[in-house]
Amino acid sequence: MKQKIINPDKGVELVAQDKPCNNAASHSAEEIDALNIYWLANANPFTPIMDLTFVFDALKKMVNPVLGAILLLSAHSLHAQDAEATPALSLEEVWKAAETNNRQLKLSDLNLQQSNLEVLEAKDRLLPDLSVGGDVKLNSKFLIYDNGLFSSPQDVPVKGYGYGVGYNFNFNLFNGGKDRRNIKMKQEEETRKHYEADLQKYSVKYNVAVAYFDLYKYLNFRDFIAAEIAAEKKQLSLIESLHKNGIVLNSDVLRTSVKLSQLELSLSDIEKRINVTTQRLNILMGRDNEARIAITYRGGAEMETVKDAAYADYLAIAFHQSPEYKMVNSDIKLSEINIRQIKAGLLPKASLYSNYNYTYPQISFYPYSNDLWAFGQTGIKVQLSIDNLYKSKHSIARAQVVNNQAKEKANIKKEEISIQVKEAYLQQQQALESVTTAEKNITKTAETVRVIRNSYLNQESLLTDLLEAENALLEAKFNLTTAQANLKVSHIRLLAIVGIL
Repeated sequence: MKQKIINPDKGVELVAQDKPCNNAASHSAEEIDALNIYWLANANPFTPIMDLTFVFDALKKMVNPVLGAILLLSAHSLHAQDAEATPALSLEEVWKAAETNNRQLKLSDLNLQQSNLEVLEAKDRLLPDLSVGGDVKLNSKFLIYDNGLFSSPQDVPVKGYGYGVGYNFNFNLFNGGKDRRNIKMKQEEETRKHYEADLQKYSVKYNVAVAYFDLYKYLNFRDFIAAEIAAEKKQLSLIESLHKNGIVLNSDVLRTSVKLSQLELSLSDIEKRINVTTQRLNILMGRDNEARIAITYRGGAEMETVKDAAYADYLAIAFHQSPEYKMVNSDIKLSEINIRQIKAGLLPKASLYSNYNYTYPQISFYPYSNDLWAFGQTGIKVQLSIDNLYKSKHSIARAQVVNNQAKEKANIKKEEISIQVKEAYLQQQQALESVTTAEKNITKTAETVRVIRNSYLNQESLLTDLLEAENALLEAKFNLTTAQANLKVSHIRLLAIVGIL
């Protein structure tokens, strides 16, 4: 099969035949230069920059090595400037942004505002009731049946209209302490809302940390795979050169090409995961879904040493600081207050009252008059609800059962927290061991790759052995990065459970 490639000036024709390559069979430098010139002249000007690597290689070979290097550096500098435009965020900075803009935390703040207003509303009920009022009316005839209903009535002359104005005042002196006890209940509910807000904050911070270190892993994976692709391309060029010289088989070239394709597919998958994780992190931070974000991930910037403590220490802290444990204890207090509130219904109520009214005409008392009159009363009113003496029996019993339920729930929650702390503590210990093992594996696999690569170049081992060793090294890098991220996440989870995140 012949291929004819003619350059733009129609003066060069390169004819290539399919035949085995050997040391003597090679094209002249003039033919290769003519081919490269045609390649560049007919290149698509709209080809993306990422696909122009072969153009830069041709430029370095033909035109000017310095110019080619400048173009390559320009492409890398554009990427670097784009990366520098977005400042890298640490985990603490991401947490601060989430605490300010996260929608779930904003909802928690609104719940706190509501509970605070409920406390103020309960306190307002301690104030006396005071009202003013008035009325305007039309009066009918004022008939008095002094000799019975069926006798002729006496018509008392009154005005055909009337009006009145006055005030009413009532101040609770004693009602069994219900009002003040209601304030205590609202205050305890507000305290419980604070515990719920703390729990929500820890949950959001933990979710942010999970997304942050997922992004940390994927960015490192991308760098690892990109570096592996670059190294594999160089290795493929070397193997192709060895194949042309008859040193290795064509199957080695095919195996290397297959591995390169798999690496490129893995890189595409990692890029998609980075996009999804970035969107999740933006949502947790309360930002736009498509906003760019950069984190500090190179060199293990977020992998500071995890401060370890004993399990008993974490457990003791959890029983004093855990929001979940505080919430169940708050439920016990609320149930106890509710019992006293129901029992207060058995006590009498006392209140101070006062009213004063101006009325026209005076038709309430004899002798009647068409003049404006005023009348008021001030006194103390005492009331005892007799029916509560026998109706409240079951209400008190029900409240006592609710209190017992709250105590049992507190004991159950205490056991659950003990298990959660134990599990998180052991996960952290396992993560520490995984990091140590992964670091050792990196050293071993790197040395294995070096030895097998040298032996392969000396025709003392198979390509499959080299590819397996390289895959093992790449997997070891993945495992180390994953172990480091898991160590940090497990420590953050432990801090969130005990309530000191």
